[in-house]
Amino acid sequence: MHRQKSQIQALNRTAPCLPVLPATPARRSHHYVRNGTTSLFAALDMATGKVISSVHRRHRHQEFLKFLKFLKKIDAEVPAGLEVHLICDNYGTHKTPEIKKWLLANRRSW
Repeated sequence: MHRQKSQIQALNRTAPCLPVLPATPARRSHHYVRNGTTSLFAALDMATGKVISSVHRRHRHQEFLKFLKFLKKIDAEVPAGLEVHLICDNYGTHKTPEIKKWLLANRRSW
């Protein structure tokens, strides 16, 4: 199974969190320093629970294609009688002609 979380933000608050007081929840500033974003592509082996992941600075079809080529190794290791499922959402990265071409050329059960 393939899951992804796009645009994970690494944020640092500009001021420390104010402590919890009786009848008052913890409070934090709305101001933050943005340290950039990253994209995580991950595959889960349901039988073993092993997670295979790939982190990229950008979230374009080129990065997704690199991850798919990595999944091809997984496909080669799974016995022919078993299915491999690739689940993609409607994110634009999954709809480019290059990705569609790769999926057709590397067809198994997706």
